[in-house]
Parts: sequence; structure tokens; C-alpha cells
Amino acid sequence: MRIILSSILISILFFSCSQLEKSQTGGNTPVAAYFNYGDTSAVQAAGIRMIPIKTTAGEFKVWTKRFGNNPRIKILLLHGGPATGHEYMECFESFFPQQGFEFYEYDQLGAPYSDQPSDSSLWTVARYVDEVEQVRKAIGADRRNFYVLGNSWGGILAMEYALKYQDHIKGLIVADMVASCPEYGKYANEVLSKTMDPKVLAELRDIEAKKDF
Repeated sequence: MRIILSSILISILFFSCSQLEKSQTGGNTPVAAYFNYGDTSAVQAAGIRMIPIKTTAGEFKVWTKRFGNNPRIKILLLHGGPATGHEYMECFESFFPQQGFEFYEYDQLGAPYSDQPSDSSLWTVARYVDEVEQVRKAIGADRRNFYVLGNSWGGILAMEYALKYQDHIKGLIVADMVASCPEYGKYANEVLSKTMDPKVLAELRDIEAKKDF
């Protein structure tokens, strides 16, 4: 009887562990394979990869760091700034792995961990959009699994990318960014300003008039 009970308990434990692995990685990727990048050099580099980016001013490299292994969900994080860097987005390391998502921290060109060229002709929205497309290709993402999450300036970049390459993404997440700065400015003047302390608003208007930003 003890042998039978022991066998049953072992079977239940094995089944539970296998189900836990599936639930943590979306059902297809076992936990044991989540950090298996298929490339030993990537593992030794802690998932970090410098991706070459071609521009009109030459070729440069941008920093990326991969977490997880899920061919169904690849999320690229677009930080604010521009040039702020990815560090404040490391908070995603606290909960994305629990869901089994494959995600990429990424410093755009000009940000601290990537190359920082001095050619000012590179700082255009169109050029940044092209950079994101090159990163997408480099990480092997496509319309079946590619999600873009942009915060602040990264939200603008994410929207602009989606407008040009909507056939290349499966999902778009915009965090803390308006779709139109002129429209938001109008809303701030006509709606938000009326809720402020008149003295504070007068001081802000005075600063704006002097262009003392």
C-alpha cells in the first residue's frame, strides 16, 4: 500500500511541475528552455548583443539584452528620451519572466550603452523608425510574434513605427505618451490650466513669455 501511495504522489508531483512549467511560459516553452538561447555565446554574454545598424552616416551598434525564449511572444522595449537609456525599464524583469514572455531591453542609438555618434543628421524620427525595423529583423521577430512597448518618447517612436510597419507587428503598447503634442498643448491650455491655482498659472505664463525654460 505504501509503495502504491508513494507512486501516486510522485506521479501527481511530476504532473504538477510539468503544468507549472507550461503555465509560466505560455504553454509551449518549458521553464528549462526559457533561458536556453540556442547560442552559447549569447548565454555567456548574459543575453547581451550589440546589433549593427546601418545609417546614412555609416554603421553603428546598438545594445540589446534578451530575456527568455518564447517564439510566440517577443517584446521590444522602447525607452524615453531620446537617449535616456533602458535602465529605468529594468522593472520589467520583475514580472515579464513570470509570464514566460521573451523580451528585449534596448538602448537606442545615442543612448548610454549604444554607440553615440555626433552627426546630428541622425536624430530624426524616420531614422529611429528604421533603426527599430533593423533591430526587429536582428531578433528574428515578425508579424506573428512581435510586440512593441514604448514609453514617453518611446511611445512616439512605437506609434510612428506602427504607422510605417504595421504589417510587421502583432501588438502595440503605448505607455504615458500622447498621440499629438499640439493637441495636448491645446487641451492643457483650454482645460487643465483652468483647474490650476491662478497664482501658479500666472507664474508659469510669465516664465513661458520670457522663454526661461
